[in-house]
Amino acid sequence: MGATLASTILGFVREVIYAKFYGTSWELDAFLAASIVPVILFGVFNGALVTALVPLFADYVNTEREDQAGNLAWTVIAVLLAGLGICAALGAWLAPWYVPHIARFAAPHVSETAVAMTRWLMPTIIATSVAGVLGALLNAYHRFGAAALQGFVANLCIIVCIWFAQPHYGAYALVIGALAGAFVSLLVLVPPLLTLPRPRFTIDIDHPGMRRLLHVLGPIAIGSAAGQIALLFDRAFASGLSEGTIAGMNYAVRIVGFPQQIFVTAIATVIFPLFASQFAQKNRGAMRSSVASGLQAVIFLTLPSAVGLCMLAGPIVQTLFERGAFTPEATVLCAQLLPFAAVGLIALAANVVLTRALYAAGTVRVAIAISVATVILNVALSLAWLPSLGARGLLLANAVSQTLQTFAYVAVAWRALGGFHLRTVAISLFKVGLCSGVMAFALAAVQVTRTPPAPSMLARAANLGEHLLFGAFVFIVLARLVDSEELKLATDLLLRRRPRDLVPLP
Repeated sequence: MGATLASTILGFVREVIYAKFYGTSWELDAFLAASIVPVILFGVFNGALVTALVPLFADYVNTEREDQAGNLAWTVIAVLLAGLGICAALGAWLAPWYVPHIARFAAPHVSETAVAMTRWLMPTIIATSVAGVLGALLNAYHRFGAAALQGFVANLCIIVCIWFAQPHYGAYALVIGALAGAFVSLLVLVPPLLTLPRPRFTIDIDHPGMRRLLHVLGPIAIGSAAGQIALLFDRAFASGLSEGTIAGMNYAVRIVGFPQQIFVTAIATVIFPLFASQFAQKNRGAMRSSVASGLQAVIFLTLPSAVGLCMLAGPIVQTLFERGAFTPEATVLCAQLLPFAAVGLIALAANVVLTRALYAAGTVRVAIAISVATVILNVALSLAWLPSLGARGLLLANAVSQTLQTFAYVAVAWRALGGFHLRTVAISLFKVGLCSGVMAFALAAVQVTRTPPAPSMLARAANLGEHLLFGAFVFIVLARLVDSEELKLATDLLLRRRPRDLVPLP
């Protein structure tokens, strides 16, 4: 968890470095467009592969068949090197054909740069996929440290490369950083691998584990593809708008993702194994209580966060990014986009809890079908709102489709679990919403009465910190006044203590 937190923070520092050196320039637009295909393939294929491999490796290791686990790992890696090597070569060769269709830049030089960057980024698919297999094998042996450090190392490489290479290589420093991050994060896994039992190097396509892997890989890959395809359409639509739009959307989404990664991921880490244990024990009563408690916790943490992001959008963007190539005009662009990204935070967080409940309950196919339907709805809403709202319409389409996805997940979870404490969740939503609304009025009053801070970074940071602390103080005091049980519940979950509400029922 410490390594994951460090990686998250360093990932945010990476975005600050992007802003300093590239702002909302066409160079960053081109890089983000070029990374679409590698990111999609990584998100779909590698995510599904790791999810499917961990239980397979764990089965072999726990039943003292470690040689079988090693042989399966070598076989999968060999297949990946052959298959993904061909895919990477084809992707690089065909880039001039598909990149202009994915990213419809008006300026020819931007499109040409995106094509060249795409070609250079293709090898990252191989590195990240092989790293995924090795990380899954380490997890099966309960070696979590190196795999958790991968994100930290990758972000550090990107930051260092951009800092030193940007003056010499311009936009291509982004590509150098991405390549270095992918391959160095792979090398991080080598030392702990050398401490594991070393199986004989064997490639066995008929390995029984390969058949089990292929059996479960398809449905998981389809579910993983849903969110990645939404990203593809977002950037494709945004590429037809004004210069810097893709970069501006990226910054807004990253800011919104920060509280989600810090709070919700921590809660999901604690609550997912609890769901699986309760369902395996056929303890539906405890699981119904756990689902409601998980939703109460994420509502308590994300609803005031979303309100705060909307009310303080300008100061947040200005303090974090406005320096170097990130101009005041870029601040205005991102501050206008941030509220439209923030309104979807609550649904995004609730979906993290609900999907884990549905997976634990064995309703994987239904959850995947809902994800696919959400993408279709997202694309339709984007097309409808793009002409009038531009990038704001794209972010609003994401928020609305995710919210409707939440309602669908709630309906499926209700049926799978025989109901859960929905009235408790609704009361929680009302109380937290009321406290967040009063907090919004308090923040608005403070912003009106206070004079703008000095233009120095220290003054801006102090001003933003004061507003954030004041907003948090107002919200927590109000939560205590309305006797919000979610305050203690969220604290317990974040501190990895099992709350009283989550204790399995007898």
